Amino acid sequence: MSERTILVWFRNDLRIHDNEILLEAVRKADKVLPVYCFDPFYFRENPSGNPKTGNLRARFLLESVADLRKNLRNIGGELIVRIGNPAEILLQLAEQYHVNEVYHHREVAHEETEISEQVETALWKIKLNLKHFIGHTLYHKEDLPFPIKDIPDSFAVFKKKVERDSNVRPCIGTPEKISIPLIGDAGELPTLAELGLEEPVGDPRSVNAFRGGETAALSQLDLFFLNEGQANTNKNTRNTTDHSSQLSPWVALGCVSLRHVYWEAISHQHSSSLILDLLWRDYFRFMFKKHGQKFIAAKNNEAEVSALADNQDELFESWKNGETGVPLVDAIIHQLNATGYINNTNRQIAASFLVNDLKVDWVKGAAYFEEKLIDYSPASNWGNWAFIAGVNDARESRYAIAAKPAIQLETKSEFIDTWLPALHIVE
Repeated sequence: MSERTILVWFRNDLRIHDNEILLEAVRKADKVLPVYCFDPFYFRENPSGNPKTGNLRARFLLESVADLRKNLRNIGGELIVRIGNPAEILLQLAEQYHVNEVYHHREVAHEETEISEQVETALWKIKLNLKHFIGHTLYHKEDLPFPIKDIPDSFAVFKKKVERDSNVRPCIGTPEKISIPLIGDAGELPTLAELGLEEPVGDPRSVNAFRGGETAALSQLDLFFLNEGQANTNKNTRNTTDHSSQLSPWVALGCVSLRHVYWEAISHQHSSSLILDLLWRDYFRFMFKKHGQKFIAAKNNEAEVSALADNQDELFESWKNGETGVPLVDAIIHQLNATGYINNTNRQIAASFLVNDLKVDWVKGAAYFEEKLIDYSPASNWGNWAFIAGVNDARESRYAIAAKPAIQLETKSEFIDTWLPALHIVE
């Protein structure tokens, strides 16, 4: 009787803990073949002529893939790394290693789903099945109190119903050992240069350096709850200027699962702010699942189109270079460009300024965030920008920035201090 081999196609699920496709493959197969593809599609130029994936985001990805390979090796496995079209690479590997089935996590944004469809079509030519798993949300689709087509478009209603009528599933186990076929060439991780990118320029203000990978994600989670505990003990102590968990870069690449973050928050009796962020992620993904591209499609409103600035390109360049002349906005963009990360409040401020004050097409801003943010997630990024631009039918925006008192806005970071020497707000 021949051995059964399952190929596990990693994408935005770069972890070995609470990873259903990996654990299920270990349980169902004699041999497991983990694979990651660096798809050139994500490193091409966008319509503005900039990289679709910038160097900071690419570096974080490379670190995350390297950490996944290390963690797989620690349990007897290996990660095959290739550069190229997944439809071609997975087909070739499936034939080479006599694969019986391919596992992957289902995506919702159109570019990612199109790539999945291409892979599925290629595999079907050799009678192989691409099995889809759902592993990127806090609440499993099958546990929602409504079918996808009936999900409320209002976040407030969505939140109320899922919290009342649904439960978050427990985390699943981590494989203790993995058996793999004899692999002749696992492949090397590409350099940034091989991906067509330059090395990022270091910035001395990047005090909170982000390093990709599951190992760093779990450390950041522990550090966050440690700091939270200390803050609760001494209400006057503040360790950083950004009081968010800063977990989003690792969550975006699946270096840590939403369920793991949720259950850790529950075990530490954490306030609802972190869980609220997880719910927003679910909401945007389910909105994309329900509406597809219609969720972020601009309406054919001639009045709105005519309201856009005539000199959009010039205004957009000043915005993305942090040269608008508005100190807070410029400081936020300087931080984004230097670190690849800004907190959610500052994202809303920068986006609202571009759309509502400069009258620039919001798609330009969303594409720029896609390039720069190390925690870029298609549903969250484009969904948030669509909210700011008012192009979907949701009834409320995530943040009421216009009504937020200035004293509540972040004014203490080194980037803002650097660019706002005259601004002093006493807490």
